[in-house]
Amino acid sequence: MEDPTADAELVRRCLDGDEAAFEAVLDSYRDRVYALLLRLVRDPRDAEDLAQEAFLKAFRALASYDPGRPLASWLFKIAHNAALDFLRARGEDPAALDDPESGLDPAEPVAGIEAVLVREETRDRLERIVAGLPPLYREILLLRHKEDLDYRAIGEVLGLPEGTVKNRLFRARDLLKARLESAGEAP
Repeated sequence: MEDPTADAELVRRCLDGDEAAFEAVLDSYRDRVYALLLRLVRDPRDAEDLAQEAFLKAFRALASYDPGRPLASWLFKIAHNAALDFLRARGEDPAALDDPESGLDPAEPVAGIEAVLVREETRDRLERIVAGLPPLYREILLLRHKEDLDYRAIGEVLGLPEGTVKNRLFRARDLLKARLESAGEAP
């Protein structure tokens, strides 16, 4: 988890016009925001455009950042909203984002490079299955397991109460398990 004090200092310096602080924020969060958006919209060019849009919106609204919160959560919230707007503009019904209908572990240990290849193949299969989940479920799984955000931070990003986050995360995991099983993978 990020240090809110360091985040607040970077934001203060940005607001004072410090270009190095601006670059530090971009360097720290660009890849993570882009990765989240790429997994949500599944197109590198769209994700790049949305990431630029999200950072532009963030820097325009920097004075509204709450220094008591991690900057990553605030940035993810802006990126999340940009992705939802993009998906809606593309014709996806926002209600459908929450619709659950819209060999991971090798039997024997393998040594050396073979083990690395098996792990990479497993990760690729898992990422393909996660990519096929409805966008909101993809996002909540990524925020929890890839970005390691806690329930409260995920709730802030998605604009949901903590109980709803827990429920959706449970449903996302359940759907992921079902898809893994139907793909012949052991959950």
